[in-house]
Amino acid sequence: AASKWVRLNVGGTYFVSTRQTLCREPKSFLCRLCCQDGPELGSDKDETGAYLIDRDPTYFGPILNYLRHGKLIINKELAEEGVLEEAEFYNIASLVRLVKERIRDNENRTSQGPVKHVYRVLQCQEEELTQMVSTMSDGWKFEQLISIGSSYNYGNEDQAEFLCVVSRELNNSTNGIVIEPSEKAKVRNLLGCID
Repeated sequence: AASKWVRLNVGGTYFVSTRQTLCREPKSFLCRLCCQDGPELGSDKDETGAYLIDRDPTYFGPILNYLRHGKLIINKELAEEGVLEEAEFYNIASLVRLVKERIRDNENRTSQGPVKHVYRVLQCQEEELTQMVSTMSDGWKFEQLISIGSSYNYGNEDQAEFLCVVSRELNNSTNGIVIEPSEKAKVRNLLGCID
C-alpha cells in the first residue's frame, strides 16, 4: 500500500503533504503525479524518493496551503501574479479563479487611488449668499464660510462680504481636467487648489 505521505522536491526545497491534500483538485498536476493508482505523469524522484518538480519553491507554499484549507493566503512579499502562474501550471482551476479575482480587485482599488478634491474660494456679498449656496450644482458642496467683514458701502448700507469655500471630488472630472460648473450666482473665483 502506498504511504499516505508524499514528499516533493520543488526546485530544491522539500515539502511533505498527504495524498488526500494533493488530490483535492482531481485534474491537477499534483493529483495526476502522485495520487492515482498508476501515476499518469512520469516523474523522476531524487535519492530520498521525493518527486522532482522544477518550479519556484517560493510560490509553492501558497499553492499547497490552498489545497490544505481552501483559502488563498499570500505573504506580502509575494506577487499575486507569481501565485497565478503556479496555480495555472499545477492546473488548480478554483485557485486560478480566486487569484484572478484578487488581482482584479486590487487593480480596481489601485486605479481609483486616493480621492482628491478640488477647492474653490468664492467671494460674495451677504445678499448673494443664500442664492449661491442653494444653487450650487455640478458636484460642488459647501465646506466653510468665512466672514471678511463689511469692507465697503453699497449705496447707504454697509454690505457684509464672505468667502465661501466649496469642494468636489476630482474624479468628477474627465481625464483629470476639471470641468467648470455653470455659475448661477455672482461669485468670483479667487483660488483653486488640490489637496
